[in-house]
Amino acid sequence: MATVYSAGDFRNGTTFEMDGNVYRIVEFQHVKPGKGSAFVRTKIKNVINGNVIEKTFNPSEKFPAAEIEKKEMQYLYEDSGLYYFMDNETYEQIPLNKEQLGDSLKFLKENMNVKLLSYKGNVFSIELPISVDFVVKYTEPGFAGNTTTTSGKPATLENGYELTVPMFINIGDTIRVDTRTGEYMERV
Repeated sequence: MATVYSAGDFRNGTTFEMDGNVYRIVEFQHVKPGKGSAFVRTKIKNVINGNVIEKTFNPSEKFPAAEIEKKEMQYLYEDSGLYYFMDNETYEQIPLNKEQLGDSLKFLKENMNVKLLSYKGNVFSIELPISVDFVVKYTEPGFAGNTTTTSGKPATLENGYELTVPMFINIGDTIRVDTRTGEYMERV
C-alpha cells in the first residue's frame, strides 16, 4: 500500500504527488486563525522543473507520497559549474548543476558521501549528512572579557560559507555545522 500524506502532516523535505507532478515541501506553516478553519501555508518545489510556488492546503487534504529513490554517492569535484558525483559501487560519475543542488551547495566538501535523490530516474536534489566539519578560514579574534556573551561573531569557513560562531572560535579551528539550519554546533 502506498503511503498517503495529509497536508496537516507536511514537514520540510516531504515529497508528494499532486496534479501529475512531484513536489517537495521547502517551507510550511500551520495556521490556526481566530475565526475559520485551520490551513497549511507552504512553499513547494516541483522536483522535475525546479519551479517553486506558494500554495495553501486544507489540513485534511490527502496526497500520495512520491516514490523517491536515494543512492549513496561521493562528491568528487566541480568543473565549469558542474558538480561531479561518483557511484561508490559502479564508479560511474554523474554531473549535477547548481539548480539541482540548491542550498546543499553551501555545505558540500570533496570526498563527502551524500545521497542523490531521484524520481523516475531524474536526479533533483541531494541529501547531506546532518552535520559537516569545516575549518575556520577567517574570523575576528575574540578579546578578553567577551567570552560570556551569547551574540557571537561572524566567521568564514574553508568553503566560503559565512556563519555566526561563539567568541572563543579562532582561525584554524575545526567546527561542526548543522546542514539543516546552517548554524554552528560545536568545536571539534
